Amino acid sequence: MYSLLLAIVYVAFISLGLPDSLLGAGWPVMHQDLGVSLGLAGVLTMIIAGGTIVSSLASDRLTRRWGAGLVTAVSVGTTAVALLGFSFSPSFWVLCLWAVPYGLGAGAVDAALNNYVALHYAARHMNWLHSFWGVGASISPFIMSYALSAGWGWSSAYRIVGVTQVVLTALLVASLPLWGKVHRVAPTGEHEETSGQRAAHVPLARVVRIPGVLLVLTAFFAYCALESTSILWAATYLVSDRGVDATAAAAFASLFLLGITGGRFLAGFFADRVGDRFLIRGGFAAVGVGVVLIALPVGTDALALAGLVVAGLGCAPVYPAIIHSTPVNFGRENSQAVVGVQMAAAYTGSTLAPPAFGALSTWLGTGVLPVFLGVLVVLGLVMSERLNRLVDRR
Repeated sequence: MYSLLLAIVYVAFISLGLPDSLLGAGWPVMHQDLGVSLGLAGVLTMIIAGGTIVSSLASDRLTRRWGAGLVTAVSVGTTAVALLGFSFSPSFWVLCLWAVPYGLGAGAVDAALNNYVALHYAARHMNWLHSFWGVGASISPFIMSYALSAGWGWSSAYRIVGVTQVVLTALLVASLPLWGKVHRVAPTGEHEETSGQRAAHVPLARVVRIPGVLLVLTAFFAYCALESTSILWAATYLVSDRGVDATAAAAFASLFLLGITGGRFLAGFFADRVGDRFLIRGGFAAVGVGVVLIALPVGTDALALAGLVVAGLGCAPVYPAIIHSTPVNFGRENSQAVVGVQMAAAYTGSTLAPPAFGALSTWLGTGVLPVFLGVLVVLGLVMSERLNRLVDRR
């Protein structure tokens, strides 16, 4: 049962990544077909992000009442319906309506599934699962590209991914009896307990008062802000400020994402031996090295391009390790509530940081990108180290 459910969870993580790159890949065509400006993609992403934040904050109450398996199945089903709704939308404003259930489904499943894995599986699986999310996110642009090149239109790509999510929903529903039979991973000195034992809901006001929660929220916000800003602005920085050829800049910007995906796969092989703290500390430190390489005022582009790859590899283990360490840092009884708030902080950072840097760059230029990223690295590392000291004093 352990291995069977784990295989289903791996498939779920691939499916989670599938919708995330569709909008970016298809929007150059979508906005023309819908007769709206290119910039309105930001409205859709803001609506989706708002839904994910709301459902992440509600995930503790939902999961304690219905269980992680049912919440995951219903959330994936909700996302599937929203994607199919996207595929039949005749106008931009109908897309906005479907973006609401899209975001609500994505946030709930992310929080529920991440916490379930943190409680029931080893650190290596958390890293590998998030690597599989990257596989899904990498596949969806190819689905969009194929649909467009075949003359099917962007709506067909959404329909393909939506039907895939429907199939996954059926698989998750069929697997529901397994979710309560997998025993939790017990940290040293603690006994195992089954997932069927549920404590009371932890209100948000109480969650943020748990010692260390504000520290981890700040660290998670900083990490996700760092990742999303790098993804959006790295290529522009390389072209505008370092004079790198646009083709080469785009290729190395994609290597940042591939570094995250590949790095998580590699981290899975030693995550159980070195522990979550080392992965978080080493990850932030590696990103810092990458940022320094990007910023060095030398005559060659090689160091800047290498720095982008190093930064991607450094980013790889941070997100999974923060999630996986939650039950140990805050207790199993609080972990679902804390993970939900962490997801909300993550989406907030990912949503706000790129436009914030865009506004900053209009005054100071894109050359300030390494400084912006460096501040986020220091903030994330300092907050995570303060959390470690606080946990050690308990």
